[in-house]
Amino acid sequence: MELYFTRHGKTQWNNERRFQGAKGDSPLLAESLAEIKLLGQHLKNIPFEKIYASTAPRAMKTAQGILAELNYQPEIIYNAGLRELGLGKLEGQLIDEMTDRYPTELHNLRYALDQYDPSVFNGEKIEAALARIETVVSDAVMQNKGPLLFVGHGASLTAAIQWLAGKELGQLREMGGLVNNSLSVMTTSEPENLTPFKLTKWNDASFLGDQSSLDALL
Repeated sequence: MELYFTRHGKTQWNNERRFQGAKGDSPLLAESLAEIKLLGQHLKNIPFEKIYASTAPRAMKTAQGILAELNYQPEIIYNAGLRELGLGKLEGQLIDEMTDRYPTELHNLRYALDQYDPSVFNGEKIEAALARIETVVSDAVMQNKGPLLFVGHGASLTAAIQWLAGKELGQLREMGGLVNNSLSVMTTSEPENLTPFKLTKWNDASFLGDQSSLDALL
């Protein structure tokens, strides 16, 4: 079975360099709607059995935009387990200002998740985010037979894909972060061996052309 993963389209807060997290949200930019359309056209001939999307509005609208371009019209299932990593008091705040305030924690968030401790700003532990996303993906694999598409978020999906591929916590950011509307693909020989999945494509945004956003912060 093939599993496709994409990060939601670029938002106003992405553009302003603000943290969004699990509860924060902001509107998709006009430019991201064009990118979502290109992604949908790139995927239009794949007979997805289901689309699974985070319940954050930015992810829901991304999933709906992709679906509009597909030749096959699968059901979209919205699941809160796919939401972004919870960032507590950081959500809605400027990334640069928070990096000055919490340099160690935010360095570890980007480069050393095995040392990441978000308790100072009441954030979600990375282990908790990985567990909920792995549950969504594993359940989806067991309940379906065809290819599946998952629409999620930058920090949580970056870590979860690498985790599902069998990497350790300290290795999850070694390949960098996902850009908006990029495509990653995994395969699994379900149902006998759910994990680790095989990562066959990572963070591909070539189909977006000059419209591709290279900001893979969060």
